[in-house]
Amino acid sequence: MANFNIKRLNEDIKREISAAVAGVKDPRVSKNFVTVTHCEVTNDLSYCTVHIACLGGAGRTHKAVEGMTAASGYFKKCIAGKIRVRKIPELIFKEDNSLEYAAHIEEIIAKLPKPVQTEDTEADEQEDEDEDRD
Repeated sequence: MANFNIKRLNEDIKREISAAVAGVKDPRVSKNFVTVTHCEVTNDLSYCTVHIACLGGAGRTHKAVEGMTAASGYFKKCIAGKIRVRKIPELIFKEDNSLEYAAHIEEIIAKLPKPVQTEDTEADEQEDEDEDRD
């Protein structure tokens, strides 16, 4: 199967699992705001690693992973009903803490001191602006 077909299948599976999350009755999944961040299907279509994230920390994400693993048969059924492939891959759910990591990086950047502008720097900026106008 060509590489572009794998990428398309990744996006299709991500879309179908995201839509199917609303139908899961497991409280570990339904009470958390679960987001499917991305999917990776192997070249032989045997396995699909699904990365998920939840608002509220790693503990909630871990519980959501357990709940989604328990409901993997339901997700495979939803995928099989919408996507036409010979073999539905085995779903492997993993935690994705990239949202928390991004928030942590933004917090660090916000704490950095602002650059101090000296009078020489301000004068140079004024000269550059005057030259640009001419």
